[in-house]
Parts: sequence; C-alpha cells; structure tokens
Amino acid sequence: MQPVSSPARLLAFDTSTESLSVAVCIGARVWECSGPGGAQASTTLLPMVLDLLHQAGLALAQLDAIAFGCGPGSFTGLRTACSVAQGLAFGTRAQHPEGVPLLPVDTLLAVAEQARHVAGATEVVAALDARMDEVYAGRYRFEHGRWLQDGDFDLLAPEALAVPQGWTLAGNAAAAYGPRLAGAPGVAVLPLATAMLRLAPQLLDAGLAVPAEQALPRYVRNKVAKTTAERMAEKAAAP
Repeated sequence: MQPVSSPARLLAFDTSTESLSVAVCIGARVWECSGPGGAQASTTLLPMVLDLLHQAGLALAQLDAIAFGCGPGSFTGLRTACSVAQGLAFGTRAQHPEGVPLLPVDTLLAVAEQARHVAGATEVVAALDARMDEVYAGRYRFEHGRWLQDGDFDLLAPEALAVPQGWTLAGNAAAAYGPRLAGAPGVAVLPLATAMLRLAPQLLDAGLAVPAEQALPRYVRNKVAKTTAERMAEKAAAP
C-alpha cells in the first residue's frame, strides 16, 4: 500500500495504454494492482476492481466517486474503461438515486501527475504513443498545488512535438519513437490509477464529477481506419 493525499473513498482505473492500472483508496490508504492492457483489459478489469474493493473492505455503493482514464488513448481501452465505469455506477442506483459519481480523468494529465510524483516535474509535456506514427501530447504546469493545462491536446507526428526549454517530456512516446521525438528520453511514466487518485480531490473540487450517462471517452483521433473507397482513391492517385 502507498499513501495518497485524499480523505475520500475512491476507485480509479486506466486502460488507455498497453498496461492496465487499478487502485482503491480510503483516505491515505491505497490498494493497487496492474496487469496487461489492450484486449485483455476487457476481461480482467472488473475482477481486479472487485478484488481490490474486497481487500479494502469496501462495498461499491460506499465509494464517493469512480475515476477512470477517459482519453486520449487506445479506442478499445477507452471504451472498456468508460463502459465498466458506467456499469458500476448504474449498479449502485439502488442505494444512490444517480449512482456513484464518475470522474473522467484526462490520461495526459495523469501522465503529468505521475511525472511530478516520481521526478518532481512541474512543467510537463505529456506524450503518449497514438500508434499510426503519431503521438498524443499536452502541456501542463503545476502551480500553487494545482495542475493547469496549457492549450488543448495535440495529435501529431513525433518530429513535430516541441518541448520548451526547461520542460520535462513524460509518457511512453519516447520509448516508441526514440530519437524522432524531441527531448527524448525524458521520464518514462504511464497514466496510473494512483496518479488519478492524487488528482481526484482537485477535479472533484472543480465540479467535474458526472452521472453515468454523461461519462464519455475523449477521442482525439476521429478515425482509426480508412474506408475501402479512400484506400482505392489513394492507390489510384499514387504514381
């Protein structure tokens, strides 16, 4: 178990990358576990959640909120996290009129928080591998005990990512693209559930918790595959 600065009873999980991360806290006590992400997350996430709740001695309806990584990240992973979070919240409506509140957490923000936690970084360019020769990226500054986002998310080629002087590059993009990424190697971290637990008080104070029907993934890339017509058009236009 690890300490975390939160008095609440919270569950958090992330399935946006190649790793699955789950954590539960009661105040400063934290229970956590991890495993393979990707396609396996859809079968292992719920058993891991229930096991951690059992270890913590918590019933699902006793939670103050459920935080989940809403994106950007793997389409399948984001859908898995969102659907499980919604199902858990809907399942508590017998005890709560609207169910346990859900807290969508930006995965790049969780990367920035994990970089602060392990390396003391306070100005972070968070970058995650988006596959298809691209990265998801966002800039964050930690000021007066809170994270501030500098602009919106980007989806861009590794070579196009700019890391300002003095800022820390964090995430898994450097491992995927190496010297193609400015500022590599940086701090190799993932959007862990424990980082989401540390972020939760700030996000809850900001009123970002939502009922289950309003909890949605955040997709940055609109498409992951080309249509047959698009592929044929590209082939016809090729020299």
